[in-house]
Amino acid sequence: MMTVLDAPAIWLRDNCSCAECKHPDNGQKLFNIGDLADGIRVDETHEQDGEVHVRFAPDGHASVFDSAWLRRWLPEASEAPTDPRAEDAKQIWDVSDLGPLPEASWESYQRDPAVKAAALEAVVRTGFVVLRGVETTPRRVLDVAATFGFVRTTNYGDLFDVRIEPNPINLAFTGLPITPHTDNPYRDPVPTLQILHCLSNAAPGGDSGFVDGFKAAEVLRTESPDAFDILSGTEVTFRFVSEDTELSATRSMIDVDPYGRVREVRFNNRSLQPVRLRPEDTERFYVAYRAFAEVINRPEHQVVFRMQPGDCVIFDNIRLLHARTGFEGEAGERHLQGCYADLDGLESTLAVLRRAR
Repeated sequence: MMTVLDAPAIWLRDNCSCAECKHPDNGQKLFNIGDLADGIRVDETHEQDGEVHVRFAPDGHASVFDSAWLRRWLPEASEAPTDPRAEDAKQIWDVSDLGPLPEASWESYQRDPAVKAAALEAVVRTGFVVLRGVETTPRRVLDVAATFGFVRTTNYGDLFDVRIEPNPINLAFTGLPITPHTDNPYRDPVPTLQILHCLSNAAPGGDSGFVDGFKAAEVLRTESPDAFDILSGTEVTFRFVSEDTELSATRSMIDVDPYGRVREVRFNNRSLQPVRLRPEDTERFYVAYRAFAEVINRPEHQVVFRMQPGDCVIFDNIRLLHARTGFEGEAGERHLQGCYADLDGLESTLAVLRRAR
């Protein structure tokens, strides 16, 4: 474990939390990095009662650091820093190890902060949660979003209806089966959460499916490391065009951080544009793309369930791929309402709930 003596002096000085350096109410820094003296070094240090006392030169500033705080923020040199969005902070799953669907009753979620915290934790760790018993009234999905964050308004409005339409601008509004995909990969930034609320579901077919994209990427990396490297190292363009909208974003299908950890998956064959690569690279890309699609579509990776009226699923849209089976015939109605939100709001609400425990 690194000690305070191993930490760069400039890092320690920049993170001093005394009243001279940080505002006592909001914790924000009261100085700019350029305000610090050149050639900062540690002049003296000693530890006492779980605190590390440091005096710096040449400015003579004195700082006190909590030992536990230093242990948290001084990783081993070979250790990647903690990232709550990266794959190693998640519960990676396929059908065999997912177990029961993560769920909570809407009534308990609203009444009991512990139930709410557990539900939001499921979204962060597992990628989704199903709230049961949400009132089947129009626009209630917006109330669900408001319990933890803010709605991301898009060209679809503050919410959208998922049902068969006569002139659909999106295949989701048809009776066709929808293969596993992430939504809105053509946006920058992409909405990181999606919420779907079932108002009615009397139509044969139309079951919902979810795939852990981080698990699929893990399997691809194990079975075909070249394919993983190609998809994480090749940027492709996704695009959506309608009468009043034109959106595009260029990103890799598998986004990794500098330590090689998966942080995001964008996968949507419906909006992928022609790749612009050299012919030999195009061939290699399609081999990798097909390999990833094959992993994603394996039955053991997709949990399938039927949403009932009152069910509302909150899921991570930069990790989970969602799908839908096709409708059988024309009898019955299936009507979902959905909206987009973002993980930062959910993570903030969860952090405040944890503080209250």
